[in-house]
Amino acid sequence: MNRFRSLSIAAFFVAATPIGAPVIAAESEANGSKPVITVYKSPSCGCCDDWVDHIENNGFKARVEDTNRINAIKQENGLPREMASCHTALIDGYVIEGHVPAEDIHAFLDAEERAFGEDTLGLAVPRMPHGSPGMETGRQDDYKVFAFTADGETDVFQSYSF
Repeated sequence: MNRFRSLSIAAFFVAATPIGAPVIAAESEANGSKPVITVYKSPSCGCCDDWVDHIENNGFKARVEDTNRINAIKQENGLPREMASCHTALIDGYVIEGHVPAEDIHAFLDAEERAFGEDTLGLAVPRMPHGSPGMETGRQDDYKVFAFTADGETDVFQSYSF
């Protein structure tokens, strides 16, 4: 095949590929095909570290950012105050707030439809319920995982009862 034809074929594939695809593919290959989730947390938060261990043990690659600006990060990403917990994570343009189980993150990302369509901002486990991933204290509280919008609309994505 001549050089011109090779370049033409390469140009076609570059032009036909979504802009973010090369970055996503490169990131996936670099970390063994695990989705990358960026976690913002306080440097001193032990339960956040335990949640990071949980998601890494369940199919995610965590990129941890210790910060003292956690409240500002929540606001910058549109998190409604009533959905707040101790750490905020970002993946594929969505916000994952608090101690959301990894299996729920996988199910959410794999879903063809979201509770609020394009307005769905992410998933949250508000506050810090005992028994949720990273909060294994020997006590187990019932808790819910919510899908939410920036306007504060919520829908129960998953419920856990003990």
